[in-house]
Amino acid sequence: MTTDTNPTPPEASDPEHDGTVVPFPPRPDGPDAAPEPGTTSDTSFEVTLDDEPAGRAGPVDAGEGIVLPDPDGESYPVIPEHLRSLAGIAEALGRHGRRLGHRAGFHGIRAPRYLLLGLVYAVAGVFRLTGRQLAWWWVSEQDYLRSHAVAAADSREWMRLHREVRDTRRTRGIILAGEAFALLLGTVALAKIAPWWGWLAAAAVVVPALARAGRPEDRPIISPAMTVPRFRVLNADVVLRAYYAAGLGHPDKPGQQVEFESAMTRDGDGSRVRVVLPYGTGFDKVVKAKDDLAAGLDVAPSQVYLTRDKSSHRRHALWVADRDPLAVPAGKTPLLDLKRRSIWQPAPFGLDERGRKVTLGLLWISILVGAQPRKGKTFSGRLLALFAALDPSVRLSVVDGKNSPDWNAFRKIAYHFIHGIVPSRDGDPVAQLISALTEIKAHIIATNEFLATLPFTECPRGKLTEELCAKYPKRLFVWVLVMEEFQNYFELPDQKVNAVIADLLAFIMAVGPSSGVIIVSLSQKPSGIGAGDVQRLFNRYRDNHTVRFALRCGSRVVSDAILGGDAYSEGFDASSLPVGEEFLGVGYLYGAADHTPTVRCYLADAEDTDAIVTAARVLRERAGTLAGFAAGQDTADPGRDVLADVLAVFGTDTGLHWQVLADRLAEQFPARWADATADAISAQVRALEVPGADVRYPSTRAGKTRAGCRRADVETAAQRP
Repeated sequence: MTTDTNPTPPEASDPEHDGTVVPFPPRPDGPDAAPEPGTTSDTSFEVTLDDEPAGRAGPVDAGEGIVLPDPDGESYPVIPEHLRSLAGIAEALGRHGRRLGHRAGFHGIRAPRYLLLGLVYAVAGVFRLTGRQLAWWWVSEQDYLRSHAVAAADSREWMRLHREVRDTRRTRGIILAGEAFALLLGTVALAKIAPWWGWLAAAAVVVPALARAGRPEDRPIISPAMTVPRFRVLNADVVLRAYYAAGLGHPDKPGQQVEFESAMTRDGDGSRVRVVLPYGTGFDKVVKAKDDLAAGLDVAPSQVYLTRDKSSHRRHALWVADRDPLAVPAGKTPLLDLKRRSIWQPAPFGLDERGRKVTLGLLWISILVGAQPRKGKTFSGRLLALFAALDPSVRLSVVDGKNSPDWNAFRKIAYHFIHGIVPSRDGDPVAQLISALTEIKAHIIATNEFLATLPFTECPRGKLTEELCAKYPKRLFVWVLVMEEFQNYFELPDQKVNAVIADLLAFIMAVGPSSGVIIVSLSQKPSGIGAGDVQRLFNRYRDNHTVRFALRCGSRVVSDAILGGDAYSEGFDASSLPVGEEFLGVGYLYGAADHTPTVRCYLADAEDTDAIVTAARVLRERAGTLAGFAAGQDTADPGRDVLADVLAVFGTDTGLHWQVLADRLAEQFPARWADATADAISAQVRALEVPGADVRYPSTRAGKTRAGCRRADVETAAQRP
C-alpha cells in the first residue's frame, strides 16, 4: 500500500490562459500555526515578488537544442526498450528458451522417479478415496452427535438422529452402488473395446488424480527446477521508517517530515520512489547515511541505489533491488563467439545493477581501471583489450608493469609486448617502453600532420574516422595502449628515466585520443607516486583519463583518486563495494555517460583469453596486419641500435653532453632520431647500463662541464652480450 503524503489539490481551469491553476491550501491563522495534516507549509510561491506581466501570455519558442519539460509528465513506452530491436527480441526469446530448456532437462532426467512415485501414490490414493467414500456413506460425522445424545440421556434426540442417519445411509448407499457399477462398466468397456493407447490415455488421466489424492501433503511428486524468488516488499511506511531511523528527518517535528514526489512503483527487479527530504537536508547526507538507510529497509547496502535530482539538492530517486544484484555473475563474455569486431562499435563490458547490458565506446577516450589486488582489475581491463584484439585493423601495445602471466596470451598479436621493469633475456623493458612510447608519439604527430593535409570535404572534423582508416590503412589506424600497473614506471630508481616516461605518457594522453590512440591504464596504487615534476606528471596523467572504472578499493581516498573528487558527492565510493568472491569484477563505471552504473563485468579466464587471442591472430593473418612483436620483428628498438648510433656520432670526442648527443643524432639519423631530446637520450642510454657522468665539452679550456656520458662507457656497454 502506498501512502501519498502530498495529495493533488483540486484543479481549476483558466480559460484565458488555457492552462491549469492549482490553488495553494489555505494557511492557518497565526505566524507560528502548524499546517493542517496533508498540506504543505511551503509558502515561497504565495507572495507576489514581481509585478504581473503586461500583455497576454503566449507560447515560447524553445529554439533548437532546448527541450522544455513535458507538462503532462513522462509517458511509459508502448513497447519496452529491450523489445524494440531484433537483437533485443532474440535475447528475450533466448532467455525464455534457456529457462524452458533447463526445466525440460531437469524434469526429463527425473521422469522415471516421478513415474515410480506416481504409481505408489496412486495405489495409496485408491485406498484413501475408498475410505473417504465409505466414511461418506456411513455418515461418520454424525457419530459425535449421537454419542452426545447418549451421554445426555436424551432418547428422543437419539431416535431422531438414528432415523436421519438410516435414511441418509440408504440414499448414499444407492449413489455409491451406482458409482461402483459405473466404474465396473467403464473398466469392462475399456477391456473389451478400447485399444492399447486408450488404456494409456485413461491411465494418464486417472493415475495423476489418484496420485495427488494419495501423496502426503508435504511430499510433492515433481520437485521445482528453479527456486522461487523472494524479496522484501516495500511500501511508503517502510521507506519513511527507514529514513527517520537513519536520522534524515523526524515524523513529529514541524518541517522535518520526509515526503514523496511520486508513488511507490515497481521498476524492473525492484521498487522505485522519488523522495523529498526536509528543508536543510541535502543529498550528501543521504549518501553518508546509506548504510543506515539500508539497515532501516532491512536489505543489504548493495541493494540500495540513490540517484541525484539535477533540479533540487533535497530531492532524489530511491531504488531498492529485490535481491542483491551484484552477487549474480554476469557470465562469460560474448566475445567467445570469436567473431570479428569493429573498434568503432561499443565493446561489451558487463551487466548493470538491473541486469541491463553495459557497453563502452573506446574511441576518443582513455580509461583508468583501479582496485585492490585480486578484485578483478586485470580481468576487466583485459576485456577491453580482447575486444580491440578482434578488430584486425587495430594495433595493440601491451605493457605489463607487474610481469604477470595474465597478459602472456597477447604475445600472439601484440605489436609491442613489454613486461616487468627488470632486464631479462628479452631485453631491458624500460628502454623498450621508452622506445615504444616514442614510436607512438611519432605516430600521433604524423597522423595529425596527415589529417591536416586532407581537404575539408574528406576530413571535416579534423580527426580520425572509420572511412579514413579504410581509405588509408597504412597511415591511419587505431592504436590501443594497455598499461598494466603503470605506476611502476613512475617509481624507477633513475628520476630522469621517470621524467622521460612521464612526459611521453602525458603527451600521448593529451594528444593521442583525437589521433585514434586509446589508453587503458590499470593500477592498484593510483596516488602518492613520485616527487616533484614526476609526481605532477603522474597526477596529470591519472586525472586526465576521461572514463574511470573503480572496483573494490581499500579506502575512500583511493576511491577518490580513481573516480575523481566529485564521485563521492554523487554517491559513489568504491571502498563501500561489497567484499567476497561473488563480488569480484564489480565496480563503478564513471564518466562514460550521464548515468554511473554499477557493473558486473563479463568473465574471460585464462582459457577463454587464449581462445579469443588465437582467433584474433587468425583474423590478423588473413587481413595481413600481423606485425611487430607478434610477427617476430624487433620492436624493442625499431629500426635503430641506440649504442651503435651513439658511438657513430661521438667522432673523436671522449665525452659529450646529452644535448650535444641529441643534436648530433637528429642531424645524422633524422629518420630515427628527429624527435630526440636530451632527456630521452639520457634515459635510453642510462637504461642500457651506461653510467652518466659530468663531462667537459669541448675538451679545451673553453669547454663547459655538464651532464653527459663518456665514449669508453658506451663502448663497454656495447660489448656486453
